Amino acid sequence: MALVEASWSLGDRWLKLTSPNARGDDVAQLQASLLRLGFNCGRPDGIFGPLTANAVVRFQRHCGLPSDGICGLETVRVLTLNSRQTGDGPGVAMLRDLAALTTTSDDLVDLRVVVGQFGGLSSLARQVARALRQLETSVLSIDEPDASLQAEVANHHGAHAYLGLESSSDSRFTLSYYADPHYESLGGRLLAERLATRMRAHDGLSHLACDIQGMRLPVLRETKMPAVLCSVAPLREVMAVAPLLSAVIVDAMRDWAVQPFH
Repeated sequence: MALVEASWSLGDRWLKLTSPNARGDDVAQLQASLLRLGFNCGRPDGIFGPLTANAVVRFQRHCGLPSDGICGLETVRVLTLNSRQTGDGPGVAMLRDLAALTTTSDDLVDLRVVVGQFGGLSSLARQVARALRQLETSVLSIDEPDASLQAEVANHHGAHAYLGLESSSDSRFTLSYYADPHYESLGGRLLAERLATRMRAHDGLSHLACDIQGMRLPVLRETKMPAVLCSVAPLREVMAVAPLLSAVIVDAMRDWAVQPFH
């Protein structure tokens, strides 16, 4: 599916609101161009949803095109002409991320956090959720192998942050946040960096090799809030220090909530 999505370029096909939503690199290109021109279509996630359709309508109306919400060849042509002077930055998406982070709570008390696990890590997920609730954080726990369903629940919950836990056959502990060639989740990257810093500085966890990477994994792509997926490895060593890890995760999330840019 990822290979098929990557095969599309903007203009190869008509793009419009469908069910299920159209997905592909051409959608991400469209969203990035709209955002650089100031038309808010949400996060450039490569999914042609209602926000993207509304942004296309507003762009078409602004340019005197038929405002049917269909991105065909004429809309692509006009979009390309208007985009020549906009550069290649993330546009209003990054400004929106910055605004959201600067209004983050002074503590975890007012935050809604979703902790999801994909099987085999329910014990660690419970420990993290319990430690967050002790700080009066509103926590929703999800035990569900379907990444898209986890993202849907987190979005419906209106979460401020999502933390996913999955077991990995790799030898390294990996922290992933959403990123693609057009955009990266600033909040997700900062949270992943805070988690990695805390883990590396803790004597009881420093032996766990910890990496950070920007990825387009479904649960990161489809969640609307800053999200980090922890790929836990090596599993036996991690579970042996699960209480330490859960405490470090909570401390890192509290640091991120109070001072996301430090």
